[in-house]
Amino acid sequence: MLIKKISTLALLGGEPVRSNPFPRYNSIGPEEKRAVMKVLDSGNLSQFLGTWSQDFYGGPEVRSLEREWSAYFGVKHAVAVNSATSGLYACVAAAGVGPGDEVIVSPYTMSASATGVLLYGATPVFADIDPSTCCISAQTIEQVMTPRTKAILAVDIFGHPADFDAINKLARDRHLVVIEDAAQAPGAKYKGRWAGCLADMGVFSLNYHKTIHSGEGGVIVTDNDDFADRLTLVRNHAEAVVKQKGSRNLAHLIGFNYRMTEIQAAIAGEQLKKLESLTTPRIEAAQFLRARWEQIPGLNPATVEPDCRHVYYLFAVQMEPQILGISRNRFVEAVRAEGLPLSAGYTEPLYLEPIYQDSTSESRLNNGNFGASTSYARGICPDVERIESERLFYTMLIHAGMTSADLEDVARAVEKVAMQAADLVDPHQSLLPSGDI
Repeated sequence: MLIKKISTLALLGGEPVRSNPFPRYNSIGPEEKRAVMKVLDSGNLSQFLGTWSQDFYGGPEVRSLEREWSAYFGVKHAVAVNSATSGLYACVAAAGVGPGDEVIVSPYTMSASATGVLLYGATPVFADIDPSTCCISAQTIEQVMTPRTKAILAVDIFGHPADFDAINKLARDRHLVVIEDAAQAPGAKYKGRWAGCLADMGVFSLNYHKTIHSGEGGVIVTDNDDFADRLTLVRNHAEAVVKQKGSRNLAHLIGFNYRMTEIQAAIAGEQLKKLESLTTPRIEAAQFLRARWEQIPGLNPATVEPDCRHVYYLFAVQMEPQILGISRNRFVEAVRAEGLPLSAGYTEPLYLEPIYQDSTSESRLNNGNFGASTSYARGICPDVERIESERLFYTMLIHAGMTSADLEDVARAVEKVAMQAADLVDPHQSLLPSGDI
């Protein structure tokens, strides 16, 4: 049940629900400190060599992390890299994507999920999202497929897996490569299988604000021997070693320095052991907030599809302005005044970024596609535009460091504003966004 009206909204001069900061998330403990000291004492901070030698695959900590990651997730190969961005770029290269190709990507994600396509001279094609999960779907992918489509890069956004059975079937029928961006979803599951392991290649992030992290870092997984070989080459100066190694498939094998350090690997190995203990509190916190907020007319907390495990990198809610009577931005502004750092929207659809809108960039993209015209006009993905501009807000205050009292304040801040939304109504206001808040 909703709480009774207990005080004036803080935005209108009342006392806020919360006046002290919420606890900061910190998953680093004595285990990581011991692991780092072990590496420092060894004096061996990295053991990669960009030549065909025994050190081409890195040092003992990197190799240990890769073995542990493979065992944990039940995959044949794990390749450690210095960031999930590097991992995505390496996957695009391993898939053989090049000029004239198109890769279908999500518009509702971090920019790197699409820019790797540009790096290899191909064209990103944006599919709209499923409004319930905010992931791209087989249906929206099929709507934008062309004879030039080479690969699909689907994102498990917010910690919920995309519908990979349907996506993989669509890809198999057309001989396409599927890449899974599971940066936000370590520990998530889809029909009993781990997120990140649902496609031809999957990428995990170890960036500092993820559930488990090593500051920066990433891990790529695959069961395909050829992809694994190409990923390790792209990671470590491929062009310098392919002759001695005897590689024959040289397409797009200009290498980079995507190598993980021994310190990063040592920290990541300890973090992996904590994955479940850090994920379970997020799920429990999200369930607590869902139980409170789904009772509020006009608020629709994050969907969890059947046979899926959502791990809540963040807890997203879609609101219906017409029911609450105020715009999403006004609602979030009022909740923030109550002391809860709520965020309005997640990210602008990627195709509206300057790299896709600038006339010089557009010309270059179309030339790369051998004259084909790919539209990045506003309106190409109406569902993501509506959800981002009018409906979605989220909180990241669901982590393991939150107490029950902290979560109660999160719940009450939203409830307080929702039940007094009429006090915020301006008869001349629009229910559409009025700009940044």
